[in-house]
Amino acid sequence: MSIAEASRAADKGLRQGSVGLLGTVALGLASVAPAYSIAVTLGFVTLVAGDLAPAALLVGFVPIVLTAFAFRELNRSMPDCGTTFVWGTRAFSPYLGWLSGGWVVQICTIIAMTALAQVASAYLLDVVGLDAFTGDTWAVAGTGVLILALVTLVAYRGISIAAGVQYLLLGLQLAALLTFGIAAFARHGDAAGAMSPSLSWLNPLGFDNWGVFAQAVLLCLYIYWGWDALITVNEETKDSANTPGKAAVISTVVLLATYLFTAYAAISYAGVGTDALGLGNEDNAADVVATLAPGLVGAGIAAVLKLSVAVSAIAALLTCGVSTSRGTLSMASHGAAPERFGRIHPRYATPGFGTAFFGVAAALALVALSALSGEFLGDAIGSIGLLIAFYYAITGFACVWYFRHDLRNGPRDLLLKGLLPLIGAAMMLAAFVRSAYDMWQPDYGHTSMFGVGGVFLLGIGSILLGVVVMLGYRPRARRFFVHGREDVVRVTVSDEALAGRVRSHHPSHHA
Repeated sequence: MSIAEASRAADKGLRQGSVGLLGTVALGLASVAPAYSIAVTLGFVTLVAGDLAPAALLVGFVPIVLTAFAFRELNRSMPDCGTTFVWGTRAFSPYLGWLSGGWVVQICTIIAMTALAQVASAYLLDVVGLDAFTGDTWAVAGTGVLILALVTLVAYRGISIAAGVQYLLLGLQLAALLTFGIAAFARHGDAAGAMSPSLSWLNPLGFDNWGVFAQAVLLCLYIYWGWDALITVNEETKDSANTPGKAAVISTVVLLATYLFTAYAAISYAGVGTDALGLGNEDNAADVVATLAPGLVGAGIAAVLKLSVAVSAIAALLTCGVSTSRGTLSMASHGAAPERFGRIHPRYATPGFGTAFFGVAAALALVALSALSGEFLGDAIGSIGLLIAFYYAITGFACVWYFRHDLRNGPRDLLLKGLLPLIGAAMMLAAFVRSAYDMWQPDYGHTSMFGVGGVFLLGIGSILLGVVVMLGYRPRARRFFVHGREDVVRVTVSDEALAGRVRSHHPSHHA
């Protein structure tokens, strides 16, 4: 296929060249929701790892950054908004590509959106003085549905608007975490359980139990997860072959620095004890910021910090709406999903139906999970970690296998296309297997059914359900499942429809 043909095949009607490197990095960071992620995950990591929580964050970062190299190399060769769906299909088979990069990614994102909407809702109610309703499951769920409607509308209007909004939201988050960390270090010694910062907190060899180590790392996968959403806008970025890959590496490094700074600050101030403010106190695990902020910075600034967490969750919701619809757009363009998911809005150049569909799906999931259990957040995070490990491992292995003939070209290819992605994928797979084993136990997480832990059922159950759905959908997408490895790099719409899409998002059309 020539360069011109490849360019034409990649054109799905999205507005190309509309986002630069800074905007792509902002989308990647915002999709992780750093303020929200550290607030609701650091406590759980500390419960598992104690003062080795920074070590868990560091070790959890290793497979993430190694996977980022896999994303970068695969994107250079196949810049498609379907990412793992396309790469897994091309490297292995249509079945594995559809399951890992299609179904698992979408389910993972929908579950994440329910948790994000719940957190954003609870924080906003608290900040505006309606804290009496934060314990009301349906008040929180109803507000969450309204938030989902708002971010879906913004995502529907276009990637340029979404990127512009993210600059503001991300700036508030990073400023809030910096304020929190500086205050915690400045008031070191005020809390009864204070601990002096130590480099030993970064020592991964300090773990004496493999199960504890794997559980902590899996939790940390969730705290970093989301940066790959920036890859799904690769067809809308300037220099789409290189910009998303650079942004992926930059965003993960920024996240590591932010998380380590915040973790050190929180642990040194409050310690890891099980009493009072200690991060080993289960009553504090669900929200470190809300627990420590009032005593650190006073009620006024604490409210701003809480607002930053709500903003963080909303920002992540926005990027979920942007990335998920583009994943199904790619699937539809390659004949692996219903055609309506491939329809581009004639004015906004966005996958309008897909964006609205996932907004509604997340709202329904929020209502359903709220009806089942008011404490689904912890189990949702755990199951997401399992799903993340699964599709990141597939991406890493896909990189190694796809570029297997290039590994003899020189040290660069051997390292960046082979060894690093392979090590990252192996770490992801190991965390997946060990964690799935632990999650089977009925006392793992907050819920259980039939003597099996609810986290296991949500995670492994989602994958198995995906297999059933895939086999049921196969007759409607027979060509993809038979010829997908060859067809996945070709556009499946007619030349006339493609020409219409090009005209619909040409700059002069929007003048």
